[in-house]
Amino acid sequence: MNPKIFVIAAIAVLAGIIGVIFMTTSNIDTSQNGTSQEIQNRVESITVELTEVSILHVSDRAATLEIQFKLDNPNSRSVIAQLLQYSLYSTSDSGEYKVASGEIGSRPEGMVDGSNYFTLLSNNSIILKDKVVLDYPGNSPELMTILQNADPNWKATGNVFFNLSSMTSGQENEINFESRI
Repeated sequence: MNPKIFVIAAIAVLAGIIGVIFMTTSNIDTSQNGTSQEIQNRVESITVELTEVSILHVSDRAATLEIQFKLDNPNSRSVIAQLLQYSLYSTSDSGEYKVASGEIGSRPEGMVDGSNYFTLLSNNSIILKDKVVLDYPGNSPELMTILQNADPNWKATGNVFFNLSSMTSGQENEINFESRI
């Protein structure tokens, strides 16, 4: 027998198997406004709230602050928060003073080696904390006044990068936030 017949038969069987798999796994209903994949990948924005700023230690050489953010996930699916970038301000009647900036988490670049992201389960929330060390706050009288104040007013602004429950599913989403306490 001719070996070409076996090769052609194997290719036809393989194509048939792939076709059957494709037909059974794709059940897209296009009668609605958009495909089921688009509806499934639609992501509502998470909300970010500055919940607490604690002044842990103050001296002329260093001051340590702990900042807490609450992230709420209104989606029916889990969401991965990759990176929260923030700037912390102290606000008063005389104006705003930028106290610190920072990041919690990281965005994947190239090969994803480890996981430095946060999973928000469906319709749930998570608290993210960051410690900030301010070097030589005694050189700034405005900053020392803020740190020694019993109850300063705080404002945080920033961005959060997030996507659906897999690093590869759904598009990357970014929201800007502003929160006060």
